Amino acid sequence: MKQTKGLEGDKMSIIKFEFDPKVGIDNPALTLTEDTDGEGVGEPRFYLLTKESTETFGFCLHEELGCQGHIIRQIELGGVAQRRGLQDGDRLLQVNGHFVDHMDHLRVVQKIKSSGNQVLLAVLDGDSYEAAKSLGRDLSQLLPDDIRPRLCHIMRDKSGFGFTVSCPEGTKGTFQLSVLQDGPADRAGVPPGSWLLELNGDSVKSYSHTQLTKKLKQSGNRVTLLVASSAVEEFYRLRGLRVTAALADTSRLPFKVRELHLVKGPAGYGFLLKEDDCSSGGVGQFLWEVDAGLPAERAGMKEGDRVLAVNGESIEGLDHEQTVHRIRAREDEVTLLVIDPASDEFYHSIGLSPLQFFKDSDPASGSCTPSLPSRSGSPVLCDVEVGPKGPVSWLMAAANSIEIIQSQRHEEQTKLCQAF
Repeated sequence: MKQTKGLEGDKMSIIKFEFDPKVGIDNPALTLTEDTDGEGVGEPRFYLLTKESTETFGFCLHEELGCQGHIIRQIELGGVAQRRGLQDGDRLLQVNGHFVDHMDHLRVVQKIKSSGNQVLLAVLDGDSYEAAKSLGRDLSQLLPDDIRPRLCHIMRDKSGFGFTVSCPEGTKGTFQLSVLQDGPADRAGVPPGSWLLELNGDSVKSYSHTQLTKKLKQSGNRVTLLVASSAVEEFYRLRGLRVTAALADTSRLPFKVRELHLVKGPAGYGFLLKEDDCSSGGVGQFLWEVDAGLPAERAGMKEGDRVLAVNGESIEGLDHEQTVHRIRAREDEVTLLVIDPASDEFYHSIGLSPLQFFKDSDPASGSCTPSLPSRSGSPVLCDVEVGPKGPVSWLMAAANSIEIIQSQRHEEQTKLCQAF
């Protein structure tokens, strides 16, 4: 048990670290409590959950009648969530730095699903949550504004990459960046004075200055950096959490997932869906023969785009025929998440799923978030071509299909329940 100075004034915070030999000291659990001046409102707790591909996070997320918020339930004994310290009844406030208390339940489920094998959660205990609501507190004000590191892709120009690196003499893995104003790094969004955490998808924790310089020279004309400002670095360090690219803000990257909404015309959507090999070595579903002037082209579809999700639901683990069925689920419209080959290759090179970084729209702003597919609708679609290998399952580290379970509670309350 270790005592450190609180985040505000002279209050004392108690930080409890539990060493997990499987994950290491860089990813301990955190329990943070503070004196709350008698208001009965505690502080949010942050948990970085990391699982294997064959595991679940070990908890369910409930929406219950008569209760406010997204509620943590059914924590699996010995599972990831239980080992990290999540408690039954905790209310989920934040997913990977995004405030979610005001969001629709299905949308929050999708955010967790799309996190792949790692997710950062901020929760508040049930009693504190109810007390804060009764006091009219804005729960978003309990959380820091931005706790995400940045993933920045820099193109060299005549001046170089536009940053220099310094580190204390005789140390490894501690690199601070000085950024040239209006240079390539500055334009790519690297904050001046930020700390370098990863280079081209690899941690720099064990690098000496000489090794880092060599790696930069080997990068050619392009380099991808994971960086954190001093404030973000301090936030994670104080909580004993490891900063990873899976938690990054990617808004400044030139590589994007695109959302295409197609409404079927008299001649169909105007594209072919073809199963083919991916650069990653797996098999994917690709868009081809996009007809000029038809809905697919007008929506922004490009030949060679790979389909990631259909109607807001990942096609992870689905073969060609199953993907076609998802597209046909609605009679005359479909929403696709797609990615172009260059962007697809980029995310593969850094070992991350592009679905983790798709920025959905907030319904409050007037935009729509992709919804779950309808189970009705006649099978109307353009021609579909199957590759020579036939339907082959392709897995990617991204969102799983979402299934919502409805049940009765005490024969009076209905709840939505999603297991992770």
